[in-house]
Amino acid sequence: MRVELQNITKLFGELRANDDVTLTFEPGRIYGLLGENGAGKSTLMKILSGFQPATSGMIVVDGQEHRFPEPQDAVQVGIGMLHQDPLDFPPLQVWENFAIGYPGRFVLDRRAISRILTDQARAMGLNLDPDAFVDRLTVGERQELEIVRLLALGVKLLILDEPTTGISADQKDLLFGTLRRLAHDQGLTVVFVSHKLEEVVSLCDEAYVLRRGRLVGAAEMPTETAHLVELMFGAPLPPSGRAVPQLGDVALDIQNISVRSHRLCLADVCFQVRSGEVVGLAGLEGSGQSELMRVCAGLMEPLKGQVSIDGAAVNGRGYNALLKRGIAYLPAGRLEEGLVSGLTIAEHVALVDDNGSPWLDRERALARARACIEAFAIQGAPDTLVESLSGGNQQRLALALLPRNLRVLLMEHPTRGLDVSSSAWVWQALLNRRQEGTAIVFTSADLDEILERSDRIVVLTGGHAVEPQDAGHATVEGLGHLIAEVRQ
Repeated sequence: MRVELQNITKLFGELRANDDVTLTFEPGRIYGLLGENGAGKSTLMKILSGFQPATSGMIVVDGQEHRFPEPQDAVQVGIGMLHQDPLDFPPLQVWENFAIGYPGRFVLDRRAISRILTDQARAMGLNLDPDAFVDRLTVGERQELEIVRLLALGVKLLILDEPTTGISADQKDLLFGTLRRLAHDQGLTVVFVSHKLEEVVSLCDEAYVLRRGRLVGAAEMPTETAHLVELMFGAPLPPSGRAVPQLGDVALDIQNISVRSHRLCLADVCFQVRSGEVVGLAGLEGSGQSELMRVCAGLMEPLKGQVSIDGAAVNGRGYNALLKRGIAYLPAGRLEEGLVSGLTIAEHVALVDDNGSPWLDRERALARARACIEAFAIQGAPDTLVESLSGGNQQRLALALLPRNLRVLLMEHPTRGLDVSSSAWVWQALLNRRQEGTAIVFTSADLDEILERSDRIVVLTGGHAVEPQDAGHATVEGLGHLIAEVRQ
């Protein structure tokens, strides 16, 4: 299926998210779509997949012009999109989510649908439990479910927006192998939207690059990542270096913490984090990183063990009480947990503005929102809804809302879905906090990020925590070996 985007322009008020973009996607090829956060990648793909209309321009499929008022119209033609934040129904089971979108099914045959789901997943090298509830799946598993569902619906052009976020290296290899078979053996078209340049170079046949809403170049793969960076940003990025931390007293002390959830049992975790130190948590998705952070933040109760801040035990206290003691937590799901869909930037600022009054001071909120936008380089206005911000700008806003003088900052996937420039900006903001004495604990699916940004690394595997590793002497291969070593 040959798909053309002809002179696509998308306006949001005065903002040109896409500006006269013309692209062609041929069958049997894998295309990378690159650009910094806010360059218009997701907007362009949402137009192609029927999630929003273009202001002007045409979509042409096999020589015929199409308009997609709704996503189901695009799917019927053969175009489907996996979004960075999966659009599923967490209260429903996996097989029920899989069945959504099938035409003419007024009575669902659970057994038949579960069989189709299982067969389709196994063909991709995936293992999905049809009876599991989606709200108990990891982000990676939810992405896998959506890919399987779209392929079962007969999609011939598959759009993937940051699909490797939150999945393990083995799952990524399986995904890439599947995408290559779908494109090169079965003739499907794959559009791979990613900020990870190495993945685009290794997977794709060709890459298109957007900058500020316009198409600025295309490159056949493989090519040097430096060439792609220069297309994306107009200039090479300065190299990042590892700074020597100035460590203070123990800020966070985790002693013999054991956690049980619906999917894991984590036992006897012990480590300390000192003021000004960055500790990365490495492990397969679902190895307990999120649960451990939630225990430290007062959002979960451990089975046993003790969490202490500056030597004082904080077990049994809720998140608000711990926030007042200087502990903050930023979850992976920005819109699900970190921010509130439907509220503007100014309204978010008002929510965290502790001015001692029960009344909303609109002018104060607007002024503080403008200050946050300027200080954190957020591409938006005080009245911008948070769901309309790019992933990088949502993360900038989340950081802007954090209180100052934090003792401990806990973060899941701090650069999930961000381009290299936005990732560097986020980490500079975090390292500035470290210079102020904040202890940082974070988890990432990107082992390179953990190696580059951590002072020490704690590997979670098989329900246990491996003795903290010095990041300066660790390697990706060594971490991979520890992660794969499941203890009996």
